[in-house]
Amino acid sequence: MARQSGRRPSERAGGGSGTRRINGRLLARLIGEAPVERPYYLAIARAVSALVLDGRVPTNTRLPAERDLAGALGVSRNTVTAAYAWLRDNRFLESRQGAGSWTVLPDAVTSEPSPFGHASEHIDLGVAAPPAVEGLRAAAGQAAEQLSAHVSGLGYYPYGLPELRHAIARRYVERGLPTTPEQIFVTNGAQQGIALIMDLLVQPGDEVLVESPTYPHALDAARRTGARVRTVGVTPQGWDMDYLSDAFRQWRPALAYLIPDFQNPTGALMDDDERRVLVREARRAGSHLIVDESVCELAIDSGDLPAPVAAHDTDGRVLTVGSVAKLLWGGLRVGWVRTTPPMVARLMAARQRFDLAGAVLDQLTATHLLADVLRIRAERSRQLRRNRDALLHALRERLPDWRPSVPGGGLVLWTTLPHPVASALAAAAVRHGVHPAAGPVFGADGTLERYLRLAYTQPPDVLADAVERLAAAYNETLAHPLQPRGQLYV
Repeated sequence: MARQSGRRPSERAGGGSGTRRINGRLLARLIGEAPVERPYYLAIARAVSALVLDGRVPTNTRLPAERDLAGALGVSRNTVTAAYAWLRDNRFLESRQGAGSWTVLPDAVTSEPSPFGHASEHIDLGVAAPPAVEGLRAAAGQAAEQLSAHVSGLGYYPYGLPELRHAIARRYVERGLPTTPEQIFVTNGAQQGIALIMDLLVQPGDEVLVESPTYPHALDAARRTGARVRTVGVTPQGWDMDYLSDAFRQWRPALAYLIPDFQNPTGALMDDDERRVLVREARRAGSHLIVDESVCELAIDSGDLPAPVAAHDTDGRVLTVGSVAKLLWGGLRVGWVRTTPPMVARLMAARQRFDLAGAVLDQLTATHLLADVLRIRAERSRQLRRNRDALLHALRERLPDWRPSVPGGGLVLWTTLPHPVASALAAAAVRHGVHPAAGPVFGADGTLERYLRLAYTQPPDVLADAVERLAAAYNETLAHPLQPRGQLYV
């Protein structure tokens, strides 16, 4: 499928060539209903600054003209003029005569180290990795017995072990998406699949659209291609589809990376209608879509799940990435890409620059476990429901002014703090023996200081202990709000 070319937005003066625009109607809706706080201009200004800090309006976004926003909000132009002046005074806005005004951050925030390190003496809430599922040892034993059938060959399966490709395709069929084994390309984990797709489909200078917040390693993969990363906000309540559609129309990205199933880290779940709109807008923009389904099997609450995004695809632009790491065990480095057979061949050729194939024993083990996927899903659901509810209870008891999400699936809570102290809190928490993931790790530009991502993959008693330590660290952070940032993760 050829990308449509020649449709990149024109370079604009003002915040630089990467400035995005937001119209008055969209910004007014993000601000919300007419503020009750007086004076009105201050309420509007604070609402806009909160949108910037939370990443829902990206930095370097050109705001609407004062007259347009005033009309959309139903206030006087003088009110918006005063609001913009407050934003400039507090360094959330820069303006230039004839070029308009665009959003910035008051202070540059350096990117944080990865939240995926490990320290055995800490309670680790930063890594969303559950323990191995029951039955893994037995499956590995069966795989070892079957290995003799493969050792007479070379051991290289560039597209993936045939048995595994059949098992993965069968699972898509069970989920309502017709799929053949020839559409499955097996990788060494989901991250390899994401990196290979970006390496294949993105050229330096291309636009790549991602959510904010999002999975940080995918964000790093996009940056390594030399792409211009554009963001669209997502909250635990979901996506603003008008805003998302507008992003496709403005940027015409070469590629968009989204997590519609229990989005990491917000836990949001995209419904069927929203998935249909997503694919439609990608088609209109000439964009490919990477749909990350790494946690799609980890539903906690009962209810029907939407069909895969690829069910709405008619021309092969959706590349679905999956993995057994979250469902079965992170030590099984088995992932895949579901796409068209021609794209499978292209991915295989691209992979040869990095490695030749995956481990046969891991793939055999995964094949055995996927044959029992319904039991495994039910077991994981029980465990995660118990852990999620225990963590929520502990937070409500010890930190009642925090506002955690209540996701219907996945592995993490996206928790809103009363103050923008996430990085400082994460540093203090390490000293108290607990390891959370600070919000800026999941953002593209240093925003999200009001958020922590907390994994609930540990047992309830451990989670309760972790919250006690977090509470102590939070009190310390509020008592010393200007403590310097250091190495936040060990």
